[in-house]
Amino acid sequence: MPVYRRNRNCACARCRAQNLMGAGILVTLGILFLLDTNRIIWFNQSWPVLLLVIGAFIFMSHSASTENHIDPYSAPAGMTVPPASWSANNPPPPPAAWTDNAPPPAAPPEQNTQVKP
Repeated sequence: MPVYRRNRNCACARCRAQNLMGAGILVTLGILFLLDTNRIIWFNQSWPVLLLVIGAFIFMSHSASTENHIDPYSAPAGMTVPPASWSANNPPPPPAAWTDNAPPPAAPPEQNTQVKP
């Protein structure tokens, strides 16, 4: 199984659950303070509810499906992975040339950089 990396622009269930954690915590804090203000239940008695909400969001984010997940570091659609032969001495072409239809350009000839005495 590949390593999961969170992507804010992904719409899979796991990424959505992680993106909702902040909102869930704020709503829970608001409800707890509202109950404290109306003297229904004191905050010092109800703060464990906040821990339960945080735990529920963590559980949801780790157990949710990653179907249709978009890796944040993957190549955009229609682009192939550059060949391993590209290096610092042999740079890749501009990204527009990384399509499935166009093969990568041929490697330039090796240049001798040694200076003769």
